[in-house]
Amino acid sequence: MATQDNLFIYTETIKNRLKRIEGQVRGLIKMVDENRECEDILVQISSAKSALHKTGQAILEGHLQNCVLSGVQSGNGEEIMKKLSSAIEQFSRMV
Repeated sequence: MATQDNLFIYTETIKNRLKRIEGQVRGLIKMVDENRECEDILVQISSAKSALHKTGQAILEGHLQNCVLSGVQSGNGEEIMKKLSSAIEQFSRMV
């Protein structure tokens, strides 16, 4: 079960990751504005995509360790498993 301190740290970690990704995307816009080489832009797009995927993995892991565990322990296992299945399906659609 997550403590408030752990939840705060988790939330801040996710926010920091997303802020870094936001900076990457701003950098991509600047690269396009500066007419940088397509290959360079594509490398940076791949990097941003990878960062988003890793952030999604971290969110899914946090969901398992906190929400799913709490739900199962409180006796809502069936409902929680349906929600987990939906979350995994959404995450797996990221290409």
